[in-house]
Amino acid sequence: MAFKLKHSSREPMSEINVTPFVDVMLVLLIIFMVTAPLLTVGVQVDLPESSADSLPEEQEPLTLTINAKGEIFIQESKVDYEKIIAKILAVSKNRTDTRIYVRGDKTINYGRVLEIMGMLSGSGFTKVALISEPYKER
Repeated sequence: MAFKLKHSSREPMSEINVTPFVDVMLVLLIIFMVTAPLLTVGVQVDLPESSADSLPEEQEPLTLTINAKGEIFIQESKVDYEKIIAKILAVSKNRTDTRIYVRGDKTINYGRVLEIMGMLSGSGFTKVALISEPYKER
């Protein structure tokens, strides 16, 4: 009787199983896609549309928002009309070259938005800009 030696068919596998890695990456992608829109400024405003190009940003701008009720917010905190300049100076550490974006609801009076922009410019702020939604063709 002759015995045949069987070679082991269990050789080390030289391939990496990437299926679990791809699964984890897809889950992370979906999580980031869902949470990214929630990271914008928290005050809900219906902005007007414009076809102008967006401005480049070198530092984080301050956002002053006027909602449909006429309430004024700096970033996400509500501010009285009389205290706007004092609060912005405090937040910007008395730097009048801080970029300030004014977000006005499209239903609010245009004069009210210009009044606040004029008050900012009159207080020495040189980089005051209006924010709008990109123009969408209908």
